[in-house]
Amino acid sequence: MATIMPKLSWDHLWTDCRLATMRSDQPYGAIEKGAIASKDGRIAWIGPKADLPRDAEAREVHPLGGAWITPGLIDCHTHLVYGGDRAAEFEQRLKGATYEEIAKAGGGIRSTVAATRAASEETLLTAALTRLDQMQAEGLTTIEIKSGYGLSLADERKSLAVARMIEKARPVTVRTTFLGAHAVPPEFDGRRAEYMGRVIEEMLPALTAEGLVDAVDAFAERIAFTLEETARLFETARRLELKVKLHADQLSDGGGAALAARFQALSADHLEHTSQGGIDAMASAGTIAVLLPGAFYFLRETKLPPIEGLRRAGVPIAIATDCNPGTSPLTSPLLALNMAATLFRLTPEEALAGMTRNAARALGLTDRGILEIGKAADLAIWGIERPAELAYRIGFNPLMGLVKDGSPVASAPSPAWPAASA
Repeated sequence: MATIMPKLSWDHLWTDCRLATMRSDQPYGAIEKGAIASKDGRIAWIGPKADLPRDAEAREVHPLGGAWITPGLIDCHTHLVYGGDRAAEFEQRLKGATYEEIAKAGGGIRSTVAATRAASEETLLTAALTRLDQMQAEGLTTIEIKSGYGLSLADERKSLAVARMIEKARPVTVRTTFLGAHAVPPEFDGRRAEYMGRVIEEMLPALTAEGLVDAVDAFAERIAFTLEETARLFETARRLELKVKLHADQLSDGGGAALAARFQALSADHLEHTSQGGIDAMASAGTIAVLLPGAFYFLRETKLPPIEGLRRAGVPIAIATDCNPGTSPLTSPLLALNMAATLFRLTPEEALAGMTRNAARALGLTDRGILEIGKAADLAIWGIERPAELAYRIGFNPLMGLVKDGSPVASAPSPAWPAASA
């Protein structure tokens, strides 16, 4: 008796499209005249349309007329939850005030700490969702959100709780990062070591026990915390089975990248002053380099990250907005791609890999960032002729649709565009 095989049955099938799978075996991992299907939130089939199984069926079929599909964009370094803004300080800096002068007058991170502490959860959530909506309108499906503007147990808890609320309020994956070691709050003036002790012994264990922390970060720099203090924090994170990340070598080569590598950090971020020794340590540890062109631009920096050294060592490069009120008020993933290309001289393909494949690795997520069977069906659909346009154009948003966990996001824009042959 012949065996009757069940039909392939999918939830959604997108056809007549071009696929930038972001696999590294060819430019953009491109598949021309392609198709991709989802089932239960995962990619169930992908390949040339001509190879579609004859017995396959889908509940909904979406012909795209030659549009490109990429993995949903991933922003792996943001400070999305905060109160107030720092536009007045921006004006002051343009008139010649230094960061130190602004800080002594109560500005800088401390002004954001004051505004964040004063804000309710509802206020913080509303403001953060406004920023997130702008990002999702440009293809974002996964975001990392750091705390670090509360700097007390109650206010760090509030910030991280709001970050968790975002994932319930929008179709987005959120990874939370505890950044209590961002700065010393005013009530601990002159007692930095005591404050770090509070972060390590009280704040991190309590917030982890409450399920609010996915990873731990710190600002290891001469104006922030020492390598020794940061190492103590990371030892505690290790005991709590948490991964770590690090703001490293932004203002000087303080050995931050090497410290991150020593603790097998998911990523070391900024890296403008990282030495070859730090690069080699990252390569050995598998630590991702997260570059932040928005902060580089906004602060008018001149010291470029060691791009060629990272390339030679084979350190994967991720790109992020660093969305924050003081040094990178950036809510445009597409502009971050352009900045990565124009300021850091990444190729458009490297830039896109930096907000897909490598950004996923920087968050410890192995189930996204590449289009292949079994990965999360997080897709961005673009009305473009070639993927390089995503980094090439400025102020241009060609997003036609967004798919999260296999389902189209109803609020994603769908502008008209000239159809192309698939």
